[in-house]
Amino acid sequence: MSALAKEKLFLAMKKRGSMCSPNNREFRQKEGHWRIKHSLSTVSHADEPSQRDESSRLTVRMENTYQLGPTKPFPVATVNHILEDVLTTYLQEAQYDPEFCRQMTKTISEVIKTQVKELVIPRYKLIVIVYIGQRDDQSIVIGSRCLWNPKSDTVSSYTFKNSTFFALANVYAVYFE
Repeated sequence: MSALAKEKLFLAMKKRGSMCSPNNREFRQKEGHWRIKHSLSTVSHADEPSQRDESSRLTVRMENTYQLGPTKPFPVATVNHILEDVLTTYLQEAQYDPEFCRQMTKTISEVIKTQVKELVIPRYKLIVIVYIGQRDDQSIVIGSRCLWNPKSDTVSSYTFKNSTFFALANVYAVYFE
């Protein structure tokens, strides 16, 4: 490799911000790999801070509260009323259609989640699940399992039925310590 190519490589490394110790500017080629002769240390830095770095410096760091339980219990009765209102409003006059029901499960779960979040219940993670199925003289058993703390975590549920289908909405509230 020519001296000009070595100088260009050194300038590129220096411009990028990664270079060997200032007194060791000799390069040599050995077994097809470039190595720095008698290198002692490597210095690296970023030329410009990224957007994520800027925002992380501006965030306020909060101290731990060591609060292991909620200050007030989850309002199960209020959430049950929300479930009842949303399901009856959206499904009262509807007939069973697989495509309609698929879309309604998404819509209803988003509406329920939005309305429950408007209650501003601090430190609870919400999981909303809506099932809609056809009523055709058959039975169905829906079960759910979750690992949680029975002192702080809870579930709200409401079942809606009309002549052609049923709907079940569950809101799981899991306290986040």
